[in-house]
Amino acid sequence: MTEDTIAAIATALGEGSIAVVRVSGPKAIDTVAGLFKSKTDLRKAPSHTVHYGHIADPESGQVLDEVLVTVMRAPRSYTAEDVVEVSTHGGLIAVKSVLELILRHGARLAEPGEFTKRAFLNGRIDLAQAEAVIDLIRSRSERAFQLARKQSEGALSRQIKPLRQQLLELLAHVEVNIDYPEHDVPEVTAAMIRDVCGRVAEKIEKLLETANEGKILREGIVTAIVGRPNAGKSSLLNALARDNKAIVTDIPGTTRDIIEETVNINGIPLRLLDTAGIRETQDVVEQIGVQRTMDALEGADLILLVINQNEPLHEDDRALLEKLKERPVIVVLNKADLERRLDTAEIERLYDRRRIVSVSAKEGTGLAELGKTVASMFFSGSVEASDLTYVSNARHVAALHRAKRALTDAIRAAEEGLPVDFVQIDIREGWEALGEIIGDTASESLIDQIFSQFCLGK
Repeated sequence: MTEDTIAAIATALGEGSIAVVRVSGPKAIDTVAGLFKSKTDLRKAPSHTVHYGHIADPESGQVLDEVLVTVMRAPRSYTAEDVVEVSTHGGLIAVKSVLELILRHGARLAEPGEFTKRAFLNGRIDLAQAEAVIDLIRSRSERAFQLARKQSEGALSRQIKPLRQQLLELLAHVEVNIDYPEHDVPEVTAAMIRDVCGRVAEKIEKLLETANEGKILREGIVTAIVGRPNAGKSSLLNALARDNKAIVTDIPGTTRDIIEETVNINGIPLRLLDTAGIRETQDVVEQIGVQRTMDALEGADLILLVINQNEPLHEDDRALLEKLKERPVIVVLNKADLERRLDTAEIERLYDRRRIVSVSAKEGTGLAELGKTVASMFFSGSVEASDLTYVSNARHVAALHRAKRALTDAIRAAEEGLPVDFVQIDIREGWEALGEIIGDTASESLIDQIFSQFCLGK
């Protein structure tokens, strides 16, 4: 528990029906009580109650706003400290004036993420749960939100803690053998180390198998829409986004720069990049757009190669099909609402038929099949809403890899007959790497870095 009291605006700035000022710390209730004009004395108010009144400057008597004040007493609050939330009218003026008054009477402005940091430091949540709060706010799909919610409730932590406990018991056994060899305790054998470390490493590997899918749900699939000019790339983006995000005309080369839009297909977030049509051109601006398209291709997780099936296959189409055949590509045969003049034999020679989808961006047909094809490429066909065991955080993935390597080294060292105190170093490294995930062994600088990513007031 910290000694100072902090305050910040907890809602997004801008026009709205209400805004909230959050106050946390040992003087939270006293500070707001001195500014709150009501029949209720907040100092005597029960926890988790809401009270009507006005916030007024005690020096001038000026009423700043009509408010509702919520009291949450420690430890039953977000930070595990006394917390008061003042709900003002929305907009900038009212909430800003209330915050400034609170800051003048006993509180200081909170740092980004400091409320969640206090929840972690006060033991209400662990570090993995705290990081999930960011993911909740930034979720781009329903499934990503559900994953983050489970993580915030401790789903990953509940898997990490038993693994650390097994390693801790093994470490204790090793240390007893080293420090008290005269005691009658079972000897630590290579078989024992292999058994415990092997079991833990196997569980870690199962968690790592979900990392790619978890990253996709958390961050989305960077998807470049490419093809010749006038193939219907912008129409496809508009159809997937269900909005007119990109200009669509019959004039080839309309799109000169990259347009980005995030959409959800079958619960999978796609970060769509609508790119300039690829062709030889003398137009300097269009040349820059084509180069940006090529750059976008390099960083894409998925490529939607759009081909106009109302025309015979063009040499530019052939060049793209050949260039991209080793990349994660779905060939989108667009303009299915028109007469088909395209012979798909050459495309089918280069690409699996399951990755060739016929759509009409204009009429919206075939988009469901496109979604199924995306899911089959990245999630073996589907993403189950109930299967929320994905590891989605890059820091967690790196720590799991370190833990697995350390345990593998421990097994190898034990089997090669190295002294047990050498083996102990690797086991402890694995134990500490797992501890970094939930914060038990995380450094102060790492903790500060993580919470600095939060928004003010969270």
